[in-house]
Amino acid sequence: MTSTSPTYGALRAQLATLTTEAFRPELADIDRLPTAEIARIMNGEDRSVPEAVAARLPQIAAAIDATAARMARGGRLIYLGAGTAGRLGVLDASECPPTFNTDPAEVVGLIAGGPSAMIKAVEGAEDSKELAAADLDALGLTADDTVVGISASGRTPYAIGAVEHARRAGALTIGLSCNEDSALGAAAEHGLEIVVGPELLTGSTRLKAGTAQKLVLNMISTITMIRLGKTYGNLMVDVRASNEKLRARSRRIVALATGAPDPEIEAALAATGGEVKNAILVILGAVDGPTAATLLDEARGHLRVALRAAAARTP
Repeated sequence: MTSTSPTYGALRAQLATLTTEAFRPELADIDRLPTAEIARIMNGEDRSVPEAVAARLPQIAAAIDATAARMARGGRLIYLGAGTAGRLGVLDASECPPTFNTDPAEVVGLIAGGPSAMIKAVEGAEDSKELAAADLDALGLTADDTVVGISASGRTPYAIGAVEHARRAGALTIGLSCNEDSALGAAAEHGLEIVVGPELLTGSTRLKAGTAQKLVLNMISTITMIRLGKTYGNLMVDVRASNEKLRARSRRIVALATGAPDPEIEAALAATGGEVKNAILVILGAVDGPTAATLLDEARGHLRVALRAAAARTP
């Protein structure tokens, strides 16, 4: 914990101002209700989350376009947070390699206190701006990177320290929180404040706030990958076939994209080492495996661009 950490009284006063920490007297007897009624109330609360996200779509889109531009020139997408927020960042980052065939170093999730904090709280880790700076320095932060600080309250020092340090380094910064006028939002170039209101359980921000953060992180990673050419239409053409289920999905994606018969699909996948995007180009572009690889490399992975180049090669 840093020497500038607030006193208990000051911290209590800060929490009292946060929407995410507000007490709801109308739910004071929720533990006395039937289970079905609690579920109905909770479900109703959850339905309000997409509306809160929708209210910030222009800001989210601007942040995504800026992220995609950095990643297109070799930058990374780096999430940092503490507790639930950190776990959500790690989760989103860990889903990118199997879904989009990214290198694990391209989308990175850091949680205050290190990997062990995924399952057990690390005391004081979230209170240190210096820890966030050290974690980013260990990655070799560059100006082409995008750093997303995640904090439901918008006041977590670890998340704020991350965007402050990243901004000084010239990196793109995004602050994702669930309170208006947050310190995190003010520190970041792109402040995304998804205001979901008080929680069903007072201060339990793994609920609506966590759901809102998950939705926004889904958008940031997925739409960035779409912009980078990791999809063809709504097909995951960069999927990594690391098991039998994904190998079957790969064959199905090629079939959906091309309409080709099974023997032609199998031949194309064999000619391209199982790379879905390359196999689609082999079939639709009428090229061989090595040519498909070259065209995709020249197109920086964008299949539609490579298909136009293949068509231009036809006499």
